[in-house]
Amino acid sequence: MEPIRRQQLIKATMAAIDDVGLADATVMRIARQAGVSAGIISHYFGGKDGLMEATMRQILNDLRASVAARRRALSSRAPRAHLEAIIDGNFDRSQVTGPVAKTWLAFWSSSMHQPRLQRLQNVNDRRLYANLSHQFCRLMPREEGRDAARALAAMIDGLWLRGALTQEGLDAEQARRLARDYLDQLLPSTEASDSRPCPPLHAES
Repeated sequence: MEPIRRQQLIKATMAAIDDVGLADATVMRIARQAGVSAGIISHYFGGKDGLMEATMRQILNDLRASVAARRRALSSRAPRAHLEAIIDGNFDRSQVTGPVAKTWLAFWSSSMHQPRLQRLQNVNDRRLYANLSHQFCRLMPREEGRDAARALAAMIDGLWLRGALTQEGLDAEQARRLARDYLDQLLPSTEASDSRPCPPLHAES
């Protein structure tokens, strides 16, 4: 499918979800929003579920890119710097605007019932945990590092969810600050920049 047309349909999907919610974001409504025929959606995506999957793949790709860009820009190899970059990437503008936030919420709900969406959610969860765990394990014993990774992942998800559910929307700056404050509590009092090796957990940027 032409990339421009694909992006057009993905943006229309998010806009429809933002306007009326996932249940009422019908193929016809999305097609009208995008200025195309409903048959195009059925032809290229197999219907609404396929379009939802493609939309979430795009959002997840944007998330991965936002984290990777911040990590590449670092001048330090210190684990804390990478952990902060992961936090900041998860609250990037591409992840917190109204249409994207509502699409995330719809995705989380639908992933409990649709195996294809559940697989995407599992991949996203594993990526976040693996990246956090790899950095924490450079600073503390493996099991402690993995526990710290689970805790910070839960904090990131919780801050995002609570913010997205508020009427005024998510305050990304406040969420980043709170997550960094929590990171201070998780890190050892004496932090090394590159202390110990940790077996990789298939971390991805």
